[in-house]
Amino acid sequence: MRLYPPALCVRAATLLAGGGLMLLLLLPSQGNSQVSPRFAPRYDALYQSARTNWLASPTNVVRAWEFARATFDKAEFATNDAQRAQIAVEGIDASRKAIAIDPQSAGAHYYLAMNLGQVARTQLLGALKLVSEMEQHFKIAAELDPKFDFAGPDRNLGILYREAPGWPASIGNRSNSRRHLLKSVELSPTYPANQLELLFAYLEWKESEAAAEMASNLRKLMSTARDQFEGPNWEWAWDDWDRMWRDSLERLEKIGR
Repeated sequence: MRLYPPALCVRAATLLAGGGLMLLLLLPSQGNSQVSPRFAPRYDALYQSARTNWLASPTNVVRAWEFARATFDKAEFATNDAQRAQIAVEGIDASRKAIAIDPQSAGAHYYLAMNLGQVARTQLLGALKLVSEMEQHFKIAAELDPKFDFAGPDRNLGILYREAPGWPASIGNRSNSRRHLLKSVELSPTYPANQLELLFAYLEWKESEAAAEMASNLRKLMSTARDQFEGPNWEWAWDDWDRMWRDSLERLEKIGR
């Protein structure tokens, strides 16, 4: 099972919620340029399998959110906005049906939020409302199962608050972001995405000492974690984590000059 951090999706959704011509330039409809297409066949196959499983047992809540997870993954490889939204809407539908059956399903709330993020990436005028709904369902997931997806609810709330425009335009808030990102590290300290997102935040906030300390912790983790998160199910995640790590080290080096 691959439990992938939806950082790119969340960042894009919150940026779109801010509106503006620059976002149209930054986020064209040609898909996600930072996702390698070599992973697409694997996640298309997982989507097809999850869809078959859910349709065979439509009242099974776990199969519903597993399908919603698969739609999120598949949507990452979309080549245009219409395709991305169409795939994500399938996951939204499965998640909402699962929540109607079991409102206490953390997975259903979590993957509803993630797929809402995919749809938000395709919109300008409607993105702000969707970001608020993402926040709501990530919060519910955090209350129901804070360790779900390696502290995914807190990790993604931290990203939301970090990337979204601040009040009154949107929900962006540095204090909230810091609190949730620190919580994700506390709950799942060996999961690379949690520390990488916190490091990214420190760099964004120009907190050089905190960033340097976090980078020191990550140097060891980026090596040891490969034994914990290994195999084909984690290749895509490591592709993203390694890129984030390289980019962060480059930014740290520039700060130190």
